[in-house]
This record gives sequence, structure tokens and C-alpha cells, in this order.
Amino acid sequence: MSEMITGFLSPISDFLYYPVLIVLLLGIGLYFTFRTKFIQLSNLKEAIQVVLEAPEEEGSVSSFQALMISTASRVGTGNIVGVATAICLGGYGAVFWMWIVALIGGASAFIESTLAQIYKRRDTFSGESYGGPSYYIESALHSRTLGIIFSIFLILTYAVGFNMLAAFNLRDSFQIYDFYSPQWTPILVGAGLALVTAYCVLGGGKRIIQFTSFLVPFMGMIYVAVAVLMIILNLNYMPTVFKLIFQDAFNFKAIFSGIAGSSMMYGIKRGLFSNEAGIGSAPNAAAAAHVSHPVKQGLVQMMSVFIDTLVICSATAFMCLSSGVQPAAELSGAPYVQAALSTFLGGYGNLFITISLMLFGFTTLIGNLYYVDNNLAYIFGKMPRASFMVAFRLAAAGIIFLGAIQEADLVWLMADVMMALMALINLPSILILSKTALVALSDYSKQRKAGRKPVFYAKNIGLDDSQLDYWK
Repeated sequence: MSEMITGFLSPISDFLYYPVLIVLLLGIGLYFTFRTKFIQLSNLKEAIQVVLEAPEEEGSVSSFQALMISTASRVGTGNIVGVATAICLGGYGAVFWMWIVALIGGASAFIESTLAQIYKRRDTFSGESYGGPSYYIESALHSRTLGIIFSIFLILTYAVGFNMLAAFNLRDSFQIYDFYSPQWTPILVGAGLALVTAYCVLGGGKRIIQFTSFLVPFMGMIYVAVAVLMIILNLNYMPTVFKLIFQDAFNFKAIFSGIAGSSMMYGIKRGLFSNEAGIGSAPNAAAAAHVSHPVKQGLVQMMSVFIDTLVICSATAFMCLSSGVQPAAELSGAPYVQAALSTFLGGYGNLFITISLMLFGFTTLIGNLYYVDNNLAYIFGKMPRASFMVAFRLAAAGIIFLGAIQEADLVWLMADVMMALMALINLPSILILSKTALVALSDYSKQRKAGRKPVFYAKNIGLDDSQLDYWK
């Protein structure tokens, strides 16, 4: 059965990414980069300052908390296993193309999250804000049908594709141990992960925010610190690593002779899977933040892309490549990272990666289901009744269990195809609506230059209060 599904999805994935998604992702990202005057670099300091600001309303979600929710979803097993898979199957050059996707994608992340803030809505009873691509598609493009389709694709991507993949990646890290049993270990890992996730998500959104705000920075710093130590120990080999990355990245003869398996394709796929810039996930978290101006949260989410790819993914890549362990198809995934780190920590390297995957994977699962809740509420017009949500979250936990017992090709293909379907709706949508976000950026910059704290008024960007819900 799994072979049949894999055979069906493989040509679809190849077509969606080449040429369709490559053109959209890179073309639209470059357009936003030039239109925002390279905001990824010019406003990075401003983004850091915004992250440290307190929320506009006491007790509401801050920019930092919204950043942690989106980072919890972005920073996951893809930062470890995804990078290793890209290198082992695509070659050294995949790292360069992951950097390109992040650099260009930062501008797309800014636009989509600024739009989510502009068109977000306020809960009448709690006062909390919410939103995302479905909401700006409905409000600005006047198509609730397309908004519902996007929400369905997001739910399938995160509750099924990404969560199954996170569970599989964690299970895959256990293969290195002597006690691993092909028959029983996947079942035990899947069951344990499903039970713990179900317990957490049944506690509701507030617990998710508190949990990720504490855990994501902690796990990220430790992982990067270990990677940096290993890089320092192998510093003499780093010039060779950079040489191999750039040589392979610009080996266009190899790329175009087999585009589907090239370093470019693997770098783009795994880069997009890791940082999610432009696919429409982070705007769901961005809309929850209480800020004085929508551009602030656009800057924050732009920075999240850099944290994910340019810091954590690069840490994994350099840690692996500086070890001297040659990437190979049979090492693809967690085994390659474990083999590399074992040259530094011995047997403890295997354990460190397994623990890291537990933390990264678990926060990914939690962050993913936060997005899913938001889009269920959009489809139904409000949060479904408690009995439905309990049943849905239990089903989501069951899907996590199924992911742990599947094969690598199937779970990666499912995640890639579903993610591509999200991007194919969101990228054209934010391109059409980008003028609104660009005018908002101009308004924000003008107020900053005048020495004022930027405050958003709909009329300043050519809209009226009746077109917006939260900002009335």
C-alpha cells in the first residue's frame, strides 16, 4: 500500500516543485526583496528591538511569544534530519540553496505576516486576536471558498504530513541503538509520542504558548552550542567545507542533468520545509501578537526564518560536514548526524541527537496543532464544540503514531506535496496583496523617522475601518 501511494505522489511532487514552485518561490521572494529594499538585512536590528517589546495589552500575546510559536513549528526535526537528508541525497551544495531560500524567503515571511496583522480579527469575548492567510484571502481577495481550501490544505499539511514526518524522524534516530527492534521500537516510540502530545494539546492554546516560550530558546541554544564546539575543534577543515558547498552548488551540469535529485532541488525542498517562508503557516501565529503596528510582527517573523535556517540549519550542516564523515545515501537522515557527532562525543553523540530530536520534534508537534486549531475555527466560523475538538486531537495523536511506523520515502513525499499545495495558494495571494503590506511598511518607516512610536491607522494605508476587524 505504501509503495502504491509513494509511486502516485512522486511524479506529483516533482512537477509541483520543478518548475512550478521554484519559479513562484524564488521569483516572488526576489520581487519582495527588491520592493522592500532588502528588508531582511536593512531592518534586522529593528526586528531584534521589536522582539523585546512588551505586548500592547497586559496579559496578551507578545511579539516574542508569537515568534516562539512560529519558531516551534519551524525549528523541528527538519533542522536536524532535513538538513542531513538534503546533504546525503542532494550533495554539499544543498546547504547553499537552503541559505538562498532563507535569504529570499525572509522578505516573503515579512509580507505574509504583515498582511496577517492587518487583516486579523478580535475575539469578542476574550479580546484576543487571531488570523492568518485564510482571513486575508477572504477579507482582501473576497473569496471565502479559497480561504477554506487553504485551511484544509494547512490542516492536512500540519496534522498529517508534518506531524507524521516528525514522528518518523524521531523513531529513525533509535536505529543506531542495539536495543532497536524493527518490529517493536517504531510502535513504542509512536505510542509514547502520541500519548504525551495528546495530553499537552488537550490543555488548550495557553499551555502551548507557555510551553513553547520556555522550551524553544533553551533547546536551540544548547544544540547550537554543541555544534559550535564541534566546528571549533574541526576549524582547520572548514575552508574545505565551504569550498565543497560552493563547488557543488554551482555545478549546473549535474543540477540540470537530474533536477529532481540535484543539490538545488533538495536544498529548496528541505529549506522550505525547515523555514516555511511563504507557505502561509507563520501568519497564523503572527496574527495572535498584540503590537502597535502590523509591520512590527512582519519584522519578527522575518527574523524567525533566519533563526531557523541561517543559525540552526547551518549549525547542523557545519557540524556534519566538519566531522570528516562523508555523506552517503545509506546514512540519510538521523544516522548521518549521529555518525558525525560521535566523532566528537563518542557514544554520547547518538544520545544527544535522540534527545534533541525529542525536544525539536515535540515542539514541532505542539506548534503544528496550534496552527490547525486556528484553521478549524476559520472553517467552522468559530472554535468547534469541545467534544469535536477532543475527538480531533485524539485523531491527530493517532496520526502521529502512524507516522512513526511508516517508511521514509512516504512521509517525506506526503509532507512535500501538502506543503507545496499550501504555497501554491499563499504565494500568489500575498503577491496580489503585497501593495497593502508595502504601504504599511512605508507608513511605519515614516513614523520611525519622525521620532514617533509607530501606531497603525487604516486610513494611513488607504483602507477604512469597515474593511478591517481588529483595528476599528
